[in-house]
Amino acid sequence: MKAVFLDYATMGPDLDLSPLSELVDEFDVYDVTESDQVAKRIAGSHLVFTNKIRFSDELLKAAPDLGFIGLTATGTDNIDLDGAKSAGVVVSNIRAYCTQSVVEHVMGTLLMLSHNLANYAAFTRAGGWQESDDFCPLSWPLRQLTDMTLGIVGFGELGRGVAAAAGTFGMKTLIAARPGSTDVPAGRTALKTVLSASDVISLHCPLNDDTRGMIDGAALKTMKPDAFLINTARGALIDTQALADALANGEIAGAAIDVLPEEPPVNGDPLLDYTGDNLIVTPHIAWATREARQNAIIELALNTRAFLAGESRNRVV
Repeated sequence: MKAVFLDYATMGPDLDLSPLSELVDEFDVYDVTESDQVAKRIAGSHLVFTNKIRFSDELLKAAPDLGFIGLTATGTDNIDLDGAKSAGVVVSNIRAYCTQSVVEHVMGTLLMLSHNLANYAAFTRAGGWQESDDFCPLSWPLRQLTDMTLGIVGFGELGRGVAAAAGTFGMKTLIAARPGSTDVPAGRTALKTVLSASDVISLHCPLNDDTRGMIDGAALKTMKPDAFLINTARGALIDTQALADALANGEIAGAAIDVLPEEPPVNGDPLLDYTGDNLIVTPHIAWATREARQNAIIELALNTRAFLAGESRNRVV
C-alpha cells in the first residue's frame, strides 16, 4: 500500500505524520508539487493526501491505481467531484479540526478593532504617551463587547463556535438566514436585517453562486457606520474594492480580513493597497494554530483508516 502527500508545506513543517505513515507500507512526502508534477508523483499510489492541489477529471482518469483522496481541508473545490465519482475515487474532507483556532482569531481581531489596540500600541511606541498631557490619552474610541450585537453569516461548526464565544462576552447574536434563500426559519434573521442591526458581522459561509460577492457596496452601505466586518471564510464573499472604499469613506468602522479572492495575492488586491489604520489583513492563518494543524493530520488519518476498512467517514464522494 503506497501513499503520497503532495503539498505538506501547506500544513507547516512541525507536525507528527506517524498517524499516516503507520497505515501504509510506503509513504512519500513532498513539500510542494507543481501542477506538471502531479501525475508522475501519484503514479502507483492508492492513497493521495493533499490540501490545495487541483485534480481535474483528466488527471483522475489517468491514475488507475488511485482509490482515495484525503483532503486536509473542509473545502473540496480543488477536486472535480464528478470526475472522482466517475473514476471510482473516494474523496474525504476533514471537519471541526480548527474550530478553536478560528474562534480565537475572530475574537482576537474583534478585540483589536473594538479596543483600537494597534493604534494605541503604535501611538505609544512612537512616543505619543510620553509627550501626552494626560495619564490616559483617549485618542481612539474604546468599545465594550457586552454592548454589541454580533451578526453571523454561516451557522455551521465555525459559526456556532464563534456564537458561543461571543456569548461569554455577553454579546447578543443574530444568525442570518441562508444567503440566496427567501426562507427565514425560526431562530434566523433575514440577511439584510442582520447587516443593518449588527455591530459586528462575521462570515463563516461557503463560497457558492449565492454567496460570491454578497458583501458588496450595497451591503456595506446597509451596515452601521461604527460596525466591524470580519472574514475568515472565503475571500470572494467580499467585493474587496467596495470594502476598501467603505473603510476609506467611513461607511463602516473597520475590518479584519484573513482571506482574499486570490491566494497568494500575486496580482495584488485593493485591501493590500489600503493604508488606513482601520483594517487588519492576515495571510489566511485563522485556522492554523499548531494544535489545529495536528488535529487535521489526525482527522485525515481517521478518514484513511475508515476507507481502508471499507467504512464511510467524512466522504464527499
